Amino acid sequence: MTAVTDRDHAGDRWDDGFIARSRHRDGRKGGARGAGARTGDALLDDALLDAALLANGYEEDGGDGGDGGGSQDGEDGEGDEALVRAVSGAGSDGGKAPAPPLSPEARALRTRLDALRQLVGLSRTRLDGKTLAEAGRVLDEAAARRGLSPQHTVVAIAGATGSGKSTLFNALAGVQISETGLRRPTTAAPIACSWSDGAAGLLDRLEIPGRLRRRPRETPEAGVLRGMVLVDLPDLDSAVGAHREHVDRVLALVDAVVWVVDPEKYADAVLHERYLRPLAGHAEVTFVVLNQVDRLPGEAADLVLDDLRRLLDEDGIALGEHGDPGATVLGLSALTGEGVGELRELLGQFTQEKGAATRRISADVDRAATRLRPLYVADGHSGPSGPEIGEAARAEFEDRLAEAVGAYAAGLAAERAWRRNAGKACGTPWLRLWRWYESRRTPRSLAGLAVLSAKNRTPGAPAVPAEEEVTARQRVEQAVRTVADAAVTGLPDPWAQAVRETAVRGAERLPEALDELAVTLGAAVAVPGGKPPRPAWWPVAVLAQAAMTLVQIFGGLWLVGQIVGVLEPKLLPPVLFMAAGIVGGPLVEWACSITARGPARRYGQDAERRLRQAAAGCGRARVLEPVAAELLRYREVREQYATVAAGGTKLSTTRQ
Repeated sequence: MTAVTDRDHAGDRWDDGFIARSRHRDGRKGGARGAGARTGDALLDDALLDAALLANGYEEDGGDGGDGGGSQDGEDGEGDEALVRAVSGAGSDGGKAPAPPLSPEARALRTRLDALRQLVGLSRTRLDGKTLAEAGRVLDEAAARRGLSPQHTVVAIAGATGSGKSTLFNALAGVQISETGLRRPTTAAPIACSWSDGAAGLLDRLEIPGRLRRRPRETPEAGVLRGMVLVDLPDLDSAVGAHREHVDRVLALVDAVVWVVDPEKYADAVLHERYLRPLAGHAEVTFVVLNQVDRLPGEAADLVLDDLRRLLDEDGIALGEHGDPGATVLGLSALTGEGVGELRELLGQFTQEKGAATRRISADVDRAATRLRPLYVADGHSGPSGPEIGEAARAEFEDRLAEAVGAYAAGLAAERAWRRNAGKACGTPWLRLWRWYESRRTPRSLAGLAVLSAKNRTPGAPAVPAEEEVTARQRVEQAVRTVADAAVTGLPDPWAQAVRETAVRGAERLPEALDELAVTLGAAVAVPGGKPPRPAWWPVAVLAQAAMTLVQIFGGLWLVGQIVGVLEPKLLPPVLFMAAGIVGGPLVEWACSITARGPARRYGQDAERRLRQAAAGCGRARVLEPVAAELLRYREVREQYATVAAGGTKLSTTRQ
């Protein structure tokens, strides 16, 4: 096991890691120590240790059965094990400290997280839960991390079997904490070492038990790492499945990772394909350490480092070279101490920046945005204002609905009705009498049957034959498909499918509604019995036609009077009167028909327009407006995604 769990034989209790082995009490009871007499600082240190013992529920022992004579109370009594102290739950905030003012990077991250939260909320009814699970996890983990201490930076040390990560962990702590050895796997569970108090909440989040929480050696070098929480992970390629689960769980929660590789396995496929490549976007919170360089002769270490950088570049990991932000790559030997000081300084600077958590969460948001991109961004071009139903598509949709409802035919019928009424009012009485007689004499003719059918049609009955009704329904369906296809241009597949489904739902009762319009409004403008409005010149034409009729009658009576001898025989005047009436009547009728063309056409166009507008309004309410609302939702979602993907201010590091 990796924890220090030696049994205290004197008290027969477990030292579960919360405290170190107690120092010799007899030296603190005033016994003669000679040169080993306690100084004031040592006594204060003992008092603090006793307070920690009592705070954790331990009673002071009368003696120490684990250590020998009093001669070890000097330098030996101040040994490594005595300096390994636990990270207790103490710390007045329990891991939660008052949040300092937000940096520009933190404000930008908060904006992105708010946008991602709105993005998930707007998309929940359009996309399946599995698709949004990663974004939801990022939001949950970000909220959990932001609620804990911002003064601490959690760094994990990860690596393959035999890479020497536990040795490096101990070298950074300055004391033997994590067990090392030839037996594999050596590290069975994550072990944490904190350089300051107040990290209990962070370690609880990592599910690291109290018996595996440690404090480093108190040295001047330790102050450089104040605020850092270092976690030693099990082997990522361990044969034990539980060990790999520990690695995956902790790596998803820490602020930064130190990947430890050795000259033999630095190109291991498991490391690169399973971990480094998927976490390529986390380069700014990544350290890659080539350990055991002391085993490489001459310039071999530089050659291996160059090859390691090449592999990282192929993995897509940006390297922090020449002042550019990215992963830090360096070589060291944890066993001999070569390069450990440089890594300690880099980690200290990295910790003091207090921006690792922000960078890590921002990288998680970047990865979530990359995975969500196909759901919100398509290859099509939807214009500067986003996807919308263009004017051409709207006009074509309305034309198809007007064609389906028979607006053009209704307009022609209305025009013919107007001209027919004009002919009745302005035509000669003899021609109207003849037409009346013909209609009475042949009521079973085709025209008469059509008129009777129009007059005797049952209200609510179809205005068109069955085959025409089927054709009209097909036209409506085609119109809906066409306008939906035009609306989804440039939309990602999920949102295009949502728009099509919205259009189909809106068009379910559209053919029936158009049929009702055709029966009511269409019949009102097309039935021959209707009486269109009369223009102002209509009475003048009627009077002129009546005058021509009276002239004919007057000339005829005059001529009859001459024939019977009542009047003086003068043939020419009555003949002229009759000829004027006979010729003038048709002339007036012809002039009226010519004059009536314009008003009749306008009346027909007005009837067609009313029916077209009614059909367009029905289609707009049932299809176009729901589709436009769906497109508006997508535009809102796309704006939120743009905020998530853009990230505002680019996060950067100052590590050199």
